Amino acid sequence: MDLGLQGKRAIITGGSKGIGLATALALAAEGAQVAIVARGEGPLREAAAAIRAKTGVDPLVLVADVASGEEARRAVEQAAEHFGGLDILVNNAGTSAAGPFEQVEAETWGADLDLKVLGAVNFSRAAVPHLRKAGGGAILNVTAISGKAPGPSSLPTSVSRAAGLALTKAMSKDLAADRIRVNAVCIGLVRSDQIERKWRQAAPDLTWEQFATDPRHGIPLGRIGHTEEAAKVIAFLVSEAASYVTGTAVNIDGGTSAVL
Repeated sequence: MDLGLQGKRAIITGGSKGIGLATALALAAEGAQVAIVARGEGPLREAAAAIRAKTGVDPLVLVADVASGEEARRAVEQAAEHFGGLDILVNNAGTSAAGPFEQVEAETWGADLDLKVLGAVNFSRAAVPHLRKAGGGAILNVTAISGKAPGPSSLPTSVSRAAGLALTKAMSKDLAADRIRVNAVCIGLVRSDQIERKWRQAAPDLTWEQFATDPRHGIPLGRIGHTEEAAKVIAFLVSEAASYVTGTAVNIDGGTSAVL
């Protein structure tokens, strides 16, 4: 299937590793121009080298803190000027901060909401005028299955992710007239730095394959997912192949969540 991504211009926040890097690779492999955003220049340069080596696409590297409205605006303007416009925004920046309600300090709440919710707002506000000028486009918010069905000791991340889902639905209504589609993905257990740390700390005697397929994870498909699998779904949702899809959230969790 031709996803219609040839020549499209995309920004991916949190693009130096994990799902963000996998998404940049997937879009570049489909012929898109990509800009990757993160706070650390070193990891960004390493990611850019990997993208060039695997796809032949030379990505634009943008160092920015997504929680800063000014830095977000500057990064988007740099990308739009470099590419001559903008078609796609993937709001992927985020970490998992999870604990019991009474143990989460106010500073942790603020930092998590700033990163995951305000970060998506900042980049979206800066990107929308460029998407509108291009005649339409796509925004994709990366969230987590805990945003739909919070579990115990999942704060503040489950609340931030739920806010991201509400943001997705509201934006999809407001921007549909401009042919700007807004969707989300809800990530379950997908291989990441955090999951790998858990593996090494909790089960250092197991190989990755043994850990990933441990039935105690409770994943119906029987294994932890790969970042490339998440990236393929994201690439579809921001592509012309999903031109009639907006305001929805797709679970990428191997069937773990109890809710649609």
